[in-house]
Amino acid sequence: MTFFTSSPKRTRTTSLKRSLSLPLLLFYGLGNIIGAGVYVLVGEVAGLAGYYAPISFLVASAVAGFTALSYTELSARLPLSAGEAVYIHEAFGFRWLTLAVGLLIAMVGIVSAAVLARGFVGYFEVFFSWPEWVVIAGLLFLLGAVATWGINQSVLLASLITILEIGGLLVVIWLGRGDLQELELSQFVSHWRMDTSMGIMLGAFIAFYAFVGFEDIVNVAEEVRRPQRTIPLALILALLIAAVLYLAIAFTAISVVSPDRLAASRAPLALIVTTTSGHSPLFISAIGLLAVVNGALVQIIMSARVLYGMSRKGWLPAFLGAVHPVTQTPIAATAMTVAAVTTLALYIPLLTLASVTSFMLLVVFSLINLALLRIQRSMPSQSDVKVVPRWIPITGFVTCAILAFSRLAFTG
Repeated sequence: MTFFTSSPKRTRTTSLKRSLSLPLLLFYGLGNIIGAGVYVLVGEVAGLAGYYAPISFLVASAVAGFTALSYTELSARLPLSAGEAVYIHEAFGFRWLTLAVGLLIAMVGIVSAAVLARGFVGYFEVFFSWPEWVVIAGLLFLLGAVATWGINQSVLLASLITILEIGGLLVVIWLGRGDLQELELSQFVSHWRMDTSMGIMLGAFIAFYAFVGFEDIVNVAEEVRRPQRTIPLALILALLIAAVLYLAIAFTAISVVSPDRLAASRAPLALIVTTTSGHSPLFISAIGLLAVVNGALVQIIMSARVLYGMSRKGWLPAFLGAVHPVTQTPIAATAMTVAAVTTLALYIPLLTLASVTSFMLLVVFSLINLALLRIQRSMPSQSDVKVVPRWIPITGFVTCAILAFSRLAFTG
């Protein structure tokens, strides 16, 4: 039994183009994860967790990992846009909950893109001294234009930038290899304090934002070739690659620069390059700019697809489900997304935006894990879907809930 109904008028309109292969989908997810995290927030995590920032990233990756495994089964069972809203509706059948989760996911993308737009300013200032509002507004206008151009063009651009991002991270790790080799376990013991555990959990809460992006993969499901196979594989590979890079960068960062200096920098990786080599940080700053642009572009695409998918199901106004016959992209949904991102980016501080994003996403992930448990019981298994053990969504729910409320417990 399914809960979905669509009117004939909605189903006869132009549909999305199914053209994304595994490499493009993998780079789509990777570009968003990497751009959102290391290039913007590694300093913020170090400011909270100190020399234990790598542990914060490890905790965050573990929490994200369990939920990602739940997503692999759900995305194979239900390869549709507005993925999270679809999963919740199939599991529970409550329209109000479906609408709430779908809007939360769209807001996560919108707020996340706003975080990145503000992070863009820090790296842009290395090159030019322009008013912040001009930089943010100009960036988001251009990204909106790219997002409406076409999904293949957008994801291909994101993939090319992702290759540069990974190259930039590898350069930072290579430059800091000498300091990294001198890092000893005794240094961690010497920095342990009574409030260290609190710092690690608060750092993990912010570091979790750095893994935002793997879930975006499911929201372009209607534009993916062979989605039952391609989406689960892209989810797992993107998260594994990002986790390895994050841990390497976190260890490199604390071995080269003190956590206090990292926290005070608006372009932390540029600071590491300058400290290790004495050279100008222009190269890594340029890559940092591209990384942030990449992440913001992917978040805009994702949020627009969520609004589009919910409209096509009849959960949001019909105009948001309109697809341009030439570009085959949701024009109205993209325009609304860009307008919301611009408003938030201009008026809300970066750390506040990141905290709000993490909390909203952890709440959604908790519900997604519960949804999988219910769907496994109520829906028959499919031959082309790999079923994950029930302890995975149970663990995913518990870890997401703990991390979400650790922020409230430790800060009141």
